[in-house]
Amino acid sequence: MDPLELAAREICARLRDRGFRALFAGGCVRDRLLGVPPKDYDIATDAHVLDVLKLFPKTIEVGKAFGVLVVVRPEGRFEVATFRQDGPYLDGRHPDYVAFTSEEEDAQRRDFTVNALFFDPETEQIVDYVDGVRDLRAKIIRAVGNPAERFDEDHLRLLRAVRFAARLDYAIDPATFAAIRAKAALIRKTSPERIRDELLKILTEGAARRAFELMDATGLLEHALPEVARMKGVAQPEQFHPEGDVFVHTLLLLEHLENPTPTLAMGALLHDVGKPETQTFEDRIRFNLHDKVGARIAENICKRLRFPAAQIERIRWLVERHMRVTALPKMRESRRRRFVREEGFDELLELCRLDCLASHRDTGMIEWIQRYKAGLGEEQLRPKTLMNGRDLMALGYPPGPGFGRILRAVEDAQLEGTLATADDARAFVLAHWPPEAGAP
Repeated sequence: MDPLELAAREICARLRDRGFRALFAGGCVRDRLLGVPPKDYDIATDAHVLDVLKLFPKTIEVGKAFGVLVVVRPEGRFEVATFRQDGPYLDGRHPDYVAFTSEEEDAQRRDFTVNALFFDPETEQIVDYVDGVRDLRAKIIRAVGNPAERFDEDHLRLLRAVRFAARLDYAIDPATFAAIRAKAALIRKTSPERIRDELLKILTEGAARRAFELMDATGLLEHALPEVARMKGVAQPEQFHPEGDVFVHTLLLLEHLENPTPTLAMGALLHDVGKPETQTFEDRIRFNLHDKVGARIAENICKRLRFPAAQIERIRWLVERHMRVTALPKMRESRRRRFVREEGFDELLELCRLDCLASHRDTGMIEWIQRYKAGLGEEQLRPKTLMNGRDLMALGYPPGPGFGRILRAVEDAQLEGTLATADDARAFVLAHWPPEAGAP
């Protein structure tokens, strides 16, 4: 048995030994029924948090007021929550208060029927108060009870419905779908961090294209990511993009994402976000400087969604550089090597490969670059320094801003293969910048 499940069973057994009811709850039950190993286990119980604290002293009090603790075990962390009924959600995220209640009422407060199932590890039986098993079999995402009320309680559920439908390849129940459309604007009231985390799950769980199609169909896209919604209907030149407009191209690219990093996922989504703003009709449809404009827009989006600074910089860099890769075979060797050694280049190359697959499908240039980079050793990419500022002063040059230009020229010559030793470097500098003329 999986160590994580075994530990969860042991927690339930310890609660039962003290006379309490203890059940697996939520996503782990759904995943077990689907034959998918759960990544974590949540436990629901009629034990009060104080009882749980006595039984499991090593806990994290993540939501004690709401009856939620995290029990820490060597195998992982397990959320243990008391059966509860929620009061009104005046902030669109948290109930104002909770009342501890029965397991059936606890199931009724949950978001979707497929996430509101319990499993009793003692009897090995599913406990289903909401017809969640029926919906799993029918492949339907349905809100528990009144869908409008569920979305009023927690606005993030609007995006979660889309994510589960896409990831599981399920349909959304018509009443639930209608409620999402009616309530779509509420997503604007959700904290940027929660939207960011949900979007990253959508982009990295393997069904990004369908998720964004559903976001578009439900009206969520224009509220969560209006910059992406503006890609719809933005025509592209057919000789380069026979697949269709900018939004269609982006959907095709998302379809090819496989286990992307968060930065690659966002770079893929936003790589052409500058096209609506830069579209012109000259000899053909053009998007001059859309990479530069897109980098600015992408940076603003990521700041709005509160991405970490390092990820914002990487995403901006990916969007800004994605057109430059096509020029790499024609670059001087020194410039080419400097480019391929930049941090993030492998992510950039993968973005460009996906870009090709979503348009003309010709990845020949990408494969050439992959072979080129694979054939370079570390010394060829980052050769040993042949000269530094002290060496230039020893040759009689006064310190100044020209030092940087000289040293870069020396490294360029190394990368080009024309300098190999310190003596070569000194001769190179003296020939190009005679001491009597001074540093440039």
